[in-house]
Parts: sequence; C-alpha cells; structure tokens
Amino acid sequence: MFESKVNAPTPKDNIEFAQPTTTRKPLELLRDTEALLRRTTVATLSPILPPKLSNRFQASSSLADDSFKELAEIDLDSISDFELRPARILVGLSFVGFGALMILMLLLYLNTLHPQLNTVEQIRQYWYQYVWFVSLGVTGMFLLGREAMRPMPKRRM
Repeated sequence: MFESKVNAPTPKDNIEFAQPTTTRKPLELLRDTEALLRRTTVATLSPILPPKLSNRFQASSSLADDSFKELAEIDLDSISDFELRPARILVGLSFVGFGALMILMLLLYLNTLHPQLNTVEQIRQYWYQYVWFVSLGVTGMFLLGREAMRPMPKRRM
C-alpha cells in the first residue's frame, strides 16, 4: 500500500551547461553593451533634436565608437602593477581634493545661507554631509599612504 521512499532509487541527472563558444574580453563586452544602448538612444533622439545639435550628437556617437574600439584592443593581462601606480595616485589625490572641496562648499553654503548657526549647530544639523566629505578625504589619504608604502621595483644598471 505505502512504500518507503528511503529505498527508492533516485535519478541522478547530470545536467551539462553549454560552454561559451568564444570567450570575449571584458572591454569588448563593455564596448558592445555601451554601443547597443547608445545607438538606440541616438536613433531615438536624433529626429526630435534641432539639426545642428543632431549632427553634433551623431558625430559624438561615432567618436565614441572609435574610442571604444581602441579601448577594446587593450589587453588587461599585459598591464603590470607598476604601470597602474600613477592612476592609483591620481585617484587618491582626487578623493582628497574632492573631499576638501566639498567641505569648503558646505562651509560656504552654511555661512552664506545660515549665518545664524554657530559651529556646533552647523555640525549638529549637517553632520551627515561632514562625515561623507571627511570620509572621502580619509579614503584618499589611505590610498596615497598605501601607494607610498608599496615597494618600488629594483632598477637594473
């Protein structure tokens, strides 16, 4: 009447997933995805824009095609860690600079539009913005410190 399912044989299906036929590089995927989105946007917006603006819009789209074509030819595996050092330094400097600039903008905003607030009230009311901008600066300083402590490759003479 009732059979126990413990002893019943269980089918073990080996499901094989299809392997990609060609492996595409990440920059090629970025190029193709961006082009797919951009071309449909340009085709949609060009007819409703003024002729001069439409021509510039299409010219910038073709320039983007050329730029992404060159970008897709870059082999990411051939870039060494030492070659990325200037980019990491610039990112760190950008974080520090942006954080400092935004703190200055916040102070300018508070001093011009809310002169009745003293420093403690300003921080009490706008602490969230202060924390964000100071955190950006600290993050940039960490990036720069990490780069400064990174060992330099030995030069051969």
